[in-house]
Amino acid sequence: MNIRTLETFVWIARLGSFRAAASRVYASQPSVSARIAGLEDQLGIELFDRSGKKITLTAKGREFLVYAEKMLSLHGEMLQAVAKPSSIQGTIRLAVSETIAHTWLPQLLERVSEAYPAINLELDVDISVNLAEKLKNHEIDIAFLMGGVNQPGIINRDLCRYSLTWVASPQLNIPEQAMSLAELATWPIVTYPRQSEPYIAIRSLVDPMNHSTRIHSCSSLSTIIRMTVDGLGVSALPREILQRELDTGVLRQFKVDATVPDLTFIAAYRAAPNSSVVHAIAELALITAKERTGLAR
Repeated sequence: MNIRTLETFVWIARLGSFRAAASRVYASQPSVSARIAGLEDQLGIELFDRSGKKITLTAKGREFLVYAEKMLSLHGEMLQAVAKPSSIQGTIRLAVSETIAHTWLPQLLERVSEAYPAINLELDVDISVNLAEKLKNHEIDIAFLMGGVNQPGIINRDLCRYSLTWVASPQLNIPEQAMSLAELATWPIVTYPRQSEPYIAIRSLVDPMNHSTRIHSCSSLSTIIRMTVDGLGVSALPREILQRELDTGVLRQFKVDATVPDLTFIAAYRAAPNSSVVHAIAELALITAKERTGLAR
């Protein structure tokens, strides 16, 4: 009985599938099956009921899961407290919103590499709605996203905030004086995807003024910027990701007589056994975001 076998058992119990667990522990399905068969032989019991369409734990399997999770948790704590960081190995699946990928993510990756040189990072850049689902489904280990993840067993920690600035291409000839909501509603707006917090906030502002306002939603931040530069609409975006466009004059700021709520980002991860490295990466992210005071507020 070894840590790898216990980890494999726990992932099968969580995911309800040998195939899904094999992907999570980076092993072949036959190898995973062999580990569990050997574990069951060693214990002299059946850990999983394989008679149905979905694999479930037996009564003894549920009892064993409690101890397996305790052992994995203690193993992680031991490594974190005693082992050299260079000896801690594994793969962490880190998923981030594109806003963070455009700002301080490179500094965080450098910090993680220095602290844990043997840890491999799998990066996933996606919209916050998708990141939340991936974390719920155990497809990622930690996410930096808007809004957090409301599910038991998931830790949500305040990470950073970005104020939004209204910008437009000079070719649209937006007036310099502050624009009313009624005036804003006459312009096409390019913004974050449906179901995102910025989209919902902007829609709630302009809909009472003009139900025919065109709102172009997009899941790619780079594409939102490109569409705004090309004059396809106005947009409210963090100034920190627009510095080059503002400096070169392809975009310019304008004011609106209403504010869009700040983008609030959360570090979300599971309070799970063997998650000490994930917790440490969250701590490094909090430090990095705090130090980048010109970007995150």
